[in-house]
Amino acid sequence: MNRRMRLLAALGAAALGILGPGRAQTGRPATVADDAGGTFTLGETPRRIVSLAPNITEILFALGLGDRVVGVTRYCDFPPEARAREKIGGFIDPSVEKIRALAPDLVIAYRGNPWEVLNRLKALRTPVFILDIGQRLEAVPETIAKIGKITRREDEARALLASLDRTYRKAAAAAGRAVSRPRVFLSLSGKDLMTAGRASYLHDLIERAGGANVAAAVPKPWAAYSRERLVRDDPDVVVIMAPSAADFAAGRARFEAQPGLAALRAVRAGRVRFLDENTASRIGPRLYAAFAELVRIIHE
Repeated sequence: MNRRMRLLAALGAAALGILGPGRAQTGRPATVADDAGGTFTLGETPRRIVSLAPNITEILFALGLGDRVVGVTRYCDFPPEARAREKIGGFIDPSVEKIRALAPDLVIAYRGNPWEVLNRLKALRTPVFILDIGQRLEAVPETIAKIGKITRREDEARALLASLDRTYRKAAAAAGRAVSRPRVFLSLSGKDLMTAGRASYLHDLIERAGGANVAAAVPKPWAAYSRERLVRDDPDVVVIMAPSAADFAAGRARFEAQPGLAALRAVRAGRVRFLDENTASRIGPRLYAAFAELVRIIHE
Protein backbone atom coordinates (compact mmCIF):
# COMPACT_ATOMS: atom_id res chain seq x y z
CA MET A 1 0.00 0.00 0.00
CA ASN A 2 1.55 3.31 -1.09
CA ARG A 3 1.70 6.47 1.02
CA ARG A 4 -1.44 8.04 -0.46
CA MET A 5 -3.47 4.86 -0.01
CA ARG A 6 -2.31 4.60 3.60
CA LEU A 7 -3.24 8.24 4.18
CA LEU A 8 -6.72 7.82 2.74
CA ALA A 9 -7.25 4.63 4.74
CA ALA A 10 -6.19 6.44 7.91
CA LEU A 11 -8.55 9.32 7.19
CA GLY A 12 -11.36 6.87 6.50
CA ALA A 13 -10.70 5.29 9.88
CA ALA A 14 -10.68 8.75 11.46
CA ALA A 15 -14.03 9.47 9.82
CA LEU A 16 -15.43 6.29 11.33
CA GLY A 17 -14.12 7.53 14.67
CA ILE A 18 -16.18 10.69 14.23
CA LEU A 19 -19.24 8.53 13.78
CA GLY A 20 -18.51 6.64 16.99
CA PRO A 21 -19.75 3.16 17.83
CA GLY A 22 -22.94 1.85 16.31
CA ARG A 23 -26.08 2.73 18.27
CA ALA A 24 -29.76 3.49 17.77
CA GLN A 25 -30.07 6.49 15.52
CA THR A 26 -32.90 7.97 17.58
CA GLY A 27 -31.19 7.39 20.94
CA ARG A 28 -29.53 9.88 23.22
CA PRO A 29 -28.88 13.39 21.80
CA ALA A 30 -25.59 13.82 19.95
CA THR A 31 -23.39 16.83 20.67
CA VAL A 32 -21.37 17.80 17.61
CA ALA A 33 -19.01 20.73 17.00
CA ASP A 34 -19.07 22.25 13.55
CA ASP A 35 -16.06 23.67 11.69
CA ALA A 36 -16.82 27.24 12.79
CA GLY A 37 -16.86 26.46 16.50
CA GLY A 38 -20.61 26.04 16.84
CA THR A 39 -22.05 23.22 18.96
CA PHE A 40 -25.13 21.17 18.13
CA THR A 41 -27.23 18.89 20.23
CA LEU A 42 -29.53 16.86 18.04
CA GLY A 43 -31.97 14.15 18.91
CA GLU A 44 -33.75 12.37 16.10
CA THR A 45 -32.94 12.77 12.42
CA PRO A 46 -33.88 16.30 11.27
CA ARG A 47 -37.12 16.29 9.30
CA ARG A 48 -36.59 19.43 7.22
CA ILE A 49 -33.06 20.06 5.94
CA VAL A 50 -31.76 22.90 3.78
CA SER A 51 -28.45 22.42 1.94
CA LEU A 52 -26.31 25.38 0.91
CA ALA A 53 -23.88 23.53 -1.40
CA PRO A 54 -24.17 20.89 -4.16
CA ASN A 55 -21.75 18.43 -2.56
CA ILE A 56 -23.68 18.63 0.73
CA THR A 57 -26.87 17.90 -1.20
CA GLU A 58 -25.28 14.88 -2.86
CA ILE A 59 -24.15 13.51 0.49
CA LEU A 60 -27.59 13.97 2.03
CA PHE A 61 -29.23 12.04 -0.80
CA ALA A 62 -26.51 9.36 -0.65
CA LEU A 63 -27.36 8.89 3.04
CA GLY A 64 -31.02 8.29 2.20
CA LEU A 65 -32.17 11.71 3.35
CA GLY A 66 -33.52 13.00 0.06
CA ASP A 67 -37.10 13.02 1.31
CA ARG A 68 -36.04 15.30 4.17
CA VAL A 69 -34.20 17.83 1.98
CA VAL A 70 -36.64 20.71 1.48
CA GLY A 71 -34.32 23.40 0.11
CA VAL A 72 -31.18 23.50 -2.06
CA THR A 73 -29.15 25.99 -4.09
CA ARG A 74 -29.79 26.60 -7.76
CA TYR A 75 -26.58 24.65 -8.48
CA CYS A 76 -27.74 21.46 -6.74
CA ASP A 77 -28.51 19.24 -9.72
CA PHE A 78 -27.45 15.78 -8.54
CA PRO A 79 -29.09 13.43 -8.06
CA PRO A 80 -31.77 14.52 -10.53
CA GLU A 81 -34.37 14.48 -7.75
CA ALA A 82 -32.57 17.40 -6.13
CA ARG A 83 -33.65 19.65 -8.98
CA ALA A 84 -37.25 19.41 -7.78
CA ARG A 85 -36.47 20.85 -4.35
CA GLU A 86 -37.20 24.48 -3.48
CA LYS A 87 -34.37 26.81 -4.54
CA ILE A 88 -33.09 29.18 -1.87
CA GLY A 89 -30.54 31.03 -4.03
CA GLY A 90 -26.90 30.29 -4.82
CA PHE A 91 -23.57 29.96 -3.02
CA ILE A 92 -23.06 33.63 -2.37
CA ASP A 93 -26.66 34.84 -2.45
CA PRO A 94 -28.82 32.44 -0.42
CA SER A 95 -32.05 34.07 0.69
CA VAL A 96 -32.64 34.16 4.43
CA GLU A 97 -36.34 34.73 3.79
CA LYS A 98 -36.67 31.69 1.52
CA ILE A 99 -34.75 29.51 3.98
CA ARG A 100 -36.89 30.65 6.90
CA ALA A 101 -40.09 30.07 4.92
CA LEU A 102 -39.14 26.40 4.60
CA ALA A 103 -39.08 26.06 8.42
CA PRO A 104 -35.92 23.92 8.50
CA ASP A 105 -34.77 22.16 11.64
CA LEU A 106 -31.27 21.98 10.13
CA VAL A 107 -29.37 24.12 7.64
CA ILE A 108 -26.05 22.65 6.49
CA ALA A 109 -23.72 25.36 5.22
CA TYR A 110 -20.07 25.74 4.31
CA ARG A 111 -17.51 28.47 4.84
CA GLY A 112 -17.97 29.73 1.29
CA ASN A 113 -21.47 30.93 2.14
CA PRO A 114 -21.74 34.59 3.24
CA TRP A 115 -21.12 34.99 6.96
CA GLU A 116 -23.77 37.70 7.21
CA VAL A 117 -26.40 35.23 5.97
CA LEU A 118 -25.26 32.46 8.33
CA ASN A 119 -25.09 34.83 11.31
CA ARG A 120 -28.53 36.21 10.54
CA LEU A 121 -29.98 32.68 10.41
CA LYS A 122 -28.37 31.90 13.76
CA ALA A 123 -29.75 35.12 15.24
CA LEU A 124 -33.21 33.97 14.11
CA ARG A 125 -32.60 30.69 15.99
CA THR A 126 -32.36 28.62 12.84
CA PRO A 127 -30.05 25.61 13.47
CA VAL A 128 -27.01 26.08 11.20
CA PHE A 129 -24.15 23.58 10.94
CA ILE A 130 -21.09 24.95 9.09
CA LEU A 131 -18.61 22.70 7.29
CA ASP A 132 -15.14 23.75 6.20
CA ILE A 133 -14.98 21.49 3.18
CA GLY A 134 -11.39 20.81 2.08
CA GLN A 135 -9.96 20.62 -1.41
CA ARG A 136 -8.56 17.09 -1.48
CA LEU A 137 -10.03 13.62 -1.78
CA GLU A 138 -9.27 13.10 1.90
CA ALA A 139 -11.88 15.76 2.76
CA VAL A 140 -14.73 13.58 1.50
CA PRO A 141 -14.76 10.87 4.23
CA GLU A 142 -14.63 13.41 7.05
CA THR A 143 -17.42 15.48 5.52
CA ILE A 144 -19.61 12.42 5.07
CA ALA A 145 -18.93 11.33 8.66
CA LYS A 146 -19.89 14.74 10.05
CA ILE A 147 -23.10 14.92 8.06
CA GLY A 148 -23.91 11.35 9.05
CA LYS A 149 -23.40 12.29 12.68
CA ILE A 150 -25.57 15.41 12.76
CA THR A 151 -28.38 13.76 10.79
CA ARG A 152 -28.21 10.57 12.88
CA ARG A 153 -27.44 8.51 9.81
CA GLU A 154 -24.26 6.96 11.21
CA ASP A 155 -24.91 3.46 9.85
CA GLU A 156 -25.62 4.79 6.36
CA ALA A 157 -22.46 6.91 6.53
CA ARG A 158 -20.39 3.86 7.47
CA ALA A 159 -21.82 1.93 4.53
CA LEU A 160 -21.13 4.81 2.13
CA LEU A 161 -17.57 5.22 3.41
CA ALA A 162 -16.93 1.51 2.99
CA SER A 163 -18.23 1.63 -0.59
CA LEU A 164 -16.05 4.63 -1.45
CA ASP A 165 -13.04 2.95 0.13
CA ARG A 166 -13.57 -0.10 -2.09
CA THR A 167 -13.82 2.13 -5.16
CA TYR A 168 -10.61 3.91 -4.25
CA ARG A 169 -8.64 0.78 -3.47
CA LYS A 170 -9.69 -0.95 -6.68
CA ALA A 171 -8.76 2.06 -8.82
CA ALA A 172 -5.51 2.70 -6.93
CA ALA A 173 -4.53 -0.94 -7.34
CA ALA A 174 -5.13 -0.68 -11.10
CA ALA A 175 -2.97 2.46 -11.23
CA GLY A 176 -0.28 0.65 -9.26
CA ARG A 177 -0.17 -2.16 -11.83
CA ALA A 178 0.50 0.25 -14.70
CA VAL A 179 3.91 -0.15 -16.33
CA SER A 180 4.24 3.51 -17.34
CA ARG A 181 3.39 6.98 -16.05
CA PRO A 182 1.74 8.81 -18.95
CA ARG A 183 2.10 12.58 -19.18
CA VAL A 184 -1.33 14.20 -18.89
CA PHE A 185 -2.69 17.60 -19.84
CA LEU A 186 -6.03 18.49 -18.27
CA SER A 187 -8.14 21.11 -20.01
CA LEU A 188 -10.71 22.67 -17.71
CA SER A 189 -13.02 23.98 -20.38
CA GLY A 190 -11.90 22.76 -23.78
CA LYS A 191 -10.83 26.26 -24.76
CA ASP A 192 -8.24 28.86 -23.75
CA LEU A 193 -6.06 25.98 -22.41
CA MET A 194 -7.03 26.57 -18.79
CA THR A 195 -5.50 23.82 -16.68
CA ALA A 196 -4.82 22.62 -13.13
CA GLY A 197 -1.51 23.49 -11.46
CA ARG A 198 0.07 21.64 -8.57
CA ALA A 199 -2.04 23.43 -5.93
CA SER A 200 -5.23 21.96 -7.42
CA TYR A 201 -7.01 18.86 -6.19
CA LEU A 202 -7.21 17.78 -9.86
CA HIS A 203 -3.40 17.68 -10.00
CA ASP A 204 -3.55 15.46 -6.94
CA LEU A 205 -6.07 13.14 -8.61
CA ILE A 206 -3.91 12.86 -11.74
CA GLU A 207 -0.86 11.96 -9.67
CA ARG A 208 -2.82 9.43 -7.59
CA ALA A 209 -4.11 7.90 -10.81
CA GLY A 210 -0.59 7.19 -11.98
CA GLY A 211 -0.26 10.07 -14.40
CA ALA A 212 2.22 12.93 -14.55
CA ASN A 213 0.56 16.34 -14.79
CA VAL A 214 2.47 18.32 -17.41
CA ALA A 215 1.38 21.52 -15.62
CA ALA A 216 2.86 20.39 -12.28
CA ALA A 217 5.35 23.28 -12.35
CA VAL A 218 2.49 25.81 -12.30
CA PRO A 219 2.16 26.93 -8.66
CA LYS A 220 -1.44 28.14 -8.91
CA PRO A 221 -4.49 25.89 -8.70
CA TRP A 222 -5.78 27.15 -12.06
CA ALA A 223 -3.90 28.88 -14.86
CA ALA A 224 -3.86 29.46 -18.60
CA TYR A 225 -1.26 27.29 -20.32
CA SER A 226 0.50 28.57 -23.42
CA ARG A 227 0.01 26.69 -26.66
CA GLU A 228 3.74 26.80 -27.33
CA ARG A 229 4.52 25.23 -23.98
CA LEU A 230 1.95 22.51 -24.51
CA VAL A 231 3.46 21.68 -27.90
CA ARG A 232 6.86 21.31 -26.22
CA ASP A 233 5.39 19.13 -23.48
CA ASP A 234 3.69 16.89 -26.06
CA PRO A 235 1.51 14.96 -23.55
CA ASP A 236 0.56 11.31 -23.95
CA VAL A 237 -3.04 11.96 -22.86
CA VAL A 238 -5.28 15.03 -23.02
CA VAL A 239 -8.26 15.10 -20.67
CA ILE A 240 -11.00 17.63 -21.41
CA MET A 241 -13.50 18.36 -18.66
CA ALA A 242 -16.98 19.17 -19.97
CA PRO A 243 -20.56 19.10 -18.67
CA SER A 244 -21.75 16.66 -21.35
CA ALA A 245 -20.57 14.43 -24.19
CA ALA A 246 -21.80 17.03 -26.68
CA ASP A 247 -19.84 19.78 -24.93
CA PHE A 248 -16.77 17.52 -24.91
CA ALA A 249 -17.06 16.93 -28.66
CA ALA A 250 -17.23 20.67 -29.27
CA GLY A 251 -14.34 21.29 -26.86
CA ARG A 252 -12.22 18.62 -28.49
CA ALA A 253 -12.83 20.13 -31.92
CA ARG A 254 -11.77 23.57 -30.66
CA PHE A 255 -8.70 22.10 -28.96
CA GLU A 256 -7.49 20.18 -31.99
CA ALA A 257 -8.14 23.15 -34.31
CA GLN A 258 -5.63 25.35 -32.47
CA PRO A 259 -2.32 25.81 -34.36
CA GLY A 260 0.13 23.00 -33.64
CA LEU A 261 -2.13 20.94 -31.37
CA ALA A 262 -3.23 18.46 -34.03
CA ALA A 263 0.37 17.23 -34.07
CA LEU A 264 0.42 16.39 -30.36
CA ARG A 265 1.20 12.78 -29.49
CA ALA A 266 -2.14 12.45 -27.65
CA VAL A 267 -4.14 13.79 -30.60
CA ARG A 268 -2.36 11.61 -33.15
CA ALA A 269 -2.91 8.54 -30.96
CA GLY A 270 -6.57 9.35 -30.41
CA ARG A 271 -6.06 9.80 -26.68
CA VAL A 272 -8.11 12.93 -26.10
CA ARG A 273 -10.57 11.90 -23.41
CA PHE A 274 -13.75 13.16 -21.72
CA LEU A 275 -14.03 13.69 -17.95
CA ASP A 276 -17.44 14.69 -16.65
CA GLU A 277 -17.12 18.19 -15.21
CA ASN A 278 -20.01 17.81 -12.79
CA THR A 279 -18.62 14.60 -11.29
CA ALA A 280 -15.04 15.84 -11.01
CA SER A 281 -15.67 19.38 -9.79
CA ARG A 282 -17.29 18.69 -6.40
CA ILE A 283 -15.65 17.47 -3.22
CA GLY A 284 -18.22 14.76 -2.64
CA PRO A 285 -18.84 11.03 -3.13
CA ARG A 286 -18.67 11.16 -6.93
CA LEU A 287 -15.09 12.42 -6.78
CA TYR A 288 -14.15 8.78 -6.18
CA ALA A 289 -15.83 7.85 -9.45
CA ALA A 290 -13.90 10.65 -11.16
CA PHE A 291 -10.67 9.22 -9.74
CA ALA A 292 -11.52 5.75 -11.03
CA GLU A 293 -12.35 7.21 -14.44
CA LEU A 294 -9.02 9.05 -14.54
CA VAL A 295 -7.20 5.80 -13.82
CA ARG A 296 -9.03 4.16 -16.71
CA ILE A 297 -8.49 6.86 -19.30
CA ILE A 298 -4.87 7.52 -18.36
CA HIS A 299 -3.84 3.87 -18.63
CA GLU A 300 -6.16 2.45 -21.29
